[in-house]
Amino acid sequence: MSTAIPLSTGGTTSDFPELEVEEPTGLVSAVREGVPTERFDALKDLLDVPTRKLTDVVGISPSTLSRRRKRGRFSKGESERILRIARIALRAVEVLDGPENAQKWLMEPTRALGGEKPLEFADTEPGAREVERLLIRLEHGVYS
Repeated sequence: MSTAIPLSTGGTTSDFPELEVEEPTGLVSAVREGVPTERFDALKDLLDVPTRKLTDVVGISPSTLSRRRKRGRFSKGESERILRIARIALRAVEVLDGPENAQKWLMEPTRALGGEKPLEFADTEPGAREVERLLIRLEHGVYS
């Protein structure tokens, strides 16, 4: 049984190979090992947000980001948060037919999230799950 996370095939998934693994153990191993710092830059480009905005969402200070760049990898917790946001961003690209629509949707306040922006709401695991549920509803045409 395949447990791969369903993602867009629009080319951006190659920037996050950890999310394309077939078995959950591969993703867990990647998070434990720490994802390369290039994932942060790929996510920043995908979302088209300033570095400071993304550091706030993933809970990494700019000075920590600088130290991680020197080391080349993020810690386990940081890796999990980066991949969480990447998973949501890629899902938004898929559901909303492209990165421009996804970027706009992720950055606009929505009533379904109490007036918060989906990107900011996803800064915690429960928030990310709710954003994913909202994307599922949008994909199936359920007004939210």
